[in-house]
Order: sequence, then structure tokens, then C-alpha cells
Amino acid sequence: MSPSDLPVAEVLDRAAGPRRAEADELLAMLGEVSGERPVVWAGRIIGFGAYEYRYESGREGRAPLLAFAPGPAKHTIYLVDDFSERWPDLVAALGTHRASKVCLYLTRLTGVDRGALRTLLERSLAETRSQAR
Repeated sequence: MSPSDLPVAEVLDRAAGPRRAEADELLAMLGEVSGERPVVWAGRIIGFGAYEYRYESGREGRAPLLAFAPGPAKHTIYLVDDFSERWPDLVAALGTHRASKVCLYLTRLTGVDRGALRTLLERSLAETRSQAR
């Protein structure tokens, strides 16, 4: 994955109606938590900061420290591996969501506890920074 020159607004506009305002809210929150400027990665992900990683297999690359992808049906927030197992109480406090190994899926931000979301972002960022090479 690599950064691109695509304008952030173009990616934000993929979320329509109320989700567009939510995308703006996520943009502001991730920017505040990371202290970094937004950059579009892989043509669809808005990332903040960057780090380099290397797996035991030898595969290496770059990725954003924090990132999200707004969309017409849901927002996808990319977090540290196994975030829901690391902080189950915090994930439970979020409200309505779905989760995978590294992705938090939010259909809407209504009903999502913003404090819990911010804390989850802060913890994920700290963990990612500690693992970066």
C-alpha cells in the first residue's frame, strides 16, 4: 500500500448524505488523535502518518498509523491487529459495530460512544507506534 496524490475530499465524497458529515467527523477525530495530516492511500483509504513494518516472513512495507475508509454503506476504521481481543471492554462500550481482525465497521456514527472510539484510536495508535520498526 502506498500514498497517492488523490485529494482527500474526493475520497470523503464517496460517503453521501449523513455519512458524509460522519466522514468529516472521523477525519477530524483521527487527525486530532494522530497529530498528522490526512493522505489518501491506495486510492480509497484516508491515512494519518506512516510507519514501516516487517513480518517474520521477511515481507515488509509501509502503512498509515491510523486510517479509515468512508463509504456509501459503512465506515471502515483500520486498527492494530486483534484490537477487539486486546480491549474487549472498550469495544463493547462502542455501541453498534462489527469487527474483524484489524477493521472496525461502523454503519453509522449515531449510537457510537465517541469517547470509547477516541480511546480505541489512541490505544491503537500507541500500540502501532510501539511495534513500528
